[in-house]
Amino acid sequence: MAERIRSFQPADLEAGYAISLATGFEGGDASHLYRDPRMMGHLYFAPYALLEPALAFVVEDGEGVAGFAVGTTDTDAWEGRLEREWWPSLRGRYADPCAIPAEARTPDERRAFMIHHPAPTPVSVAKAYPAHLHINLLPRTQGHGVGSKLLDTWLARADARSVHVGVNRANKGAAVFWTARGFEELPVPGERTLWMGRTVG
Repeated sequence: MAERIRSFQPADLEAGYAISLATGFEGGDASHLYRDPRMMGHLYFAPYALLEPALAFVVEDGEGVAGFAVGTTDTDAWEGRLEREWWPSLRGRYADPCAIPAEARTPDERRAFMIHHPAPTPVSVAKAYPAHLHINLLPRTQGHGVGSKLLDTWLARADARSVHVGVNRANKGAAVFWTARGFEELPVPGERTLWMGRTVG
């Protein structure tokens, strides 16, 4: 069965969580880092799939769901919506590790800190490139042009004039992928996150 792209369905939720974990360490498997396998998906997949399903797509092949693209057209409004509709229930589930020094936090605690203290997208990025998205693909679908097709599908549905992504600087493959698809590095300081933007059209 060749890969096909389709809209997210509720039955895809657990697969999305699994893919988030399998691609959560510099683009590779993060399962050895986390005691809670859902931590990555809580941040980068599930809120989009559940709150903005019209802009959620998955890649399916003969082995099942193997990737996704999720995002939103208005980053400022999205961050406000997360504060109202997504973070409160998770904050009740995970303790705030703010009393633990940052350098001593486990990966789970670092993600829990993000749940309790989400960092806003830099103002200059959100203003110039209001839309943003995430694309995650399992290794078996990489290098086949699937990522490009996912991006094109998402952009066509979003109908956004400009879009940004935030990339872990350690994930060199992701930076190459986005650069090859017209995204340019934005002049925003940051040790961990590489901000990239593209005008669509």
